[in-house]
Amino acid sequence: MIDGGLITLFIILLLSGGAVWIKFGPDVFWQTLLADLGFVAVLLPKVAGGVVLAVALGYVLPRERIMALAGPESGVTGLAVAMLAGAIFPGGPAVTFSLTAGLLASGADLAAGVAMVSGWVLLSANRTLIWELSFLPAHFVLVRVLLTLPIPILLGLAVRHLARRGVAAE
Repeated sequence: MIDGGLITLFIILLLSGGAVWIKFGPDVFWQTLLADLGFVAVLLPKVAGGVVLAVALGYVLPRERIMALAGPESGVTGLAVAMLAGAIFPGGPAVTFSLTAGLLASGADLAAGVAMVSGWVLLSANRTLIWELSFLPAHFVLVRVLLTLPIPILLGLAVRHLARRGVAAE
């Protein structure tokens, strides 16, 4: 689908590629392009798998159960479940965003999606256990987790409030 976002991205791509060519020469341009294409080749299967999984979730998960667990009427408990689900996802953005889209298609509301993604961003168990606790003092990590813990739920509540006022599309 060709839309404004794709056109803008293409223009930025051409301008930055041209700038690299002019400033650093064709050798650096081709090295950079080949390295980026290699990255795309590694990333593309993950994105494709995540998209297929997201589409499949809409068919596999019972809509009534998802709506009860993380739908618009699930309250703060639903937002907490979504936040914790996001926090325990071990994957990167391709997996997390695809799973979130699949859950939204299965009956979760936008607020739960926001709580899930922000839970993944702020409270990732993978990052906290493997990276933060390896480099930072445990009390520092604990304070950071405790301070960020309510944020995904607050963001979800804000989205639900805006949705009730007709500001956020569900």
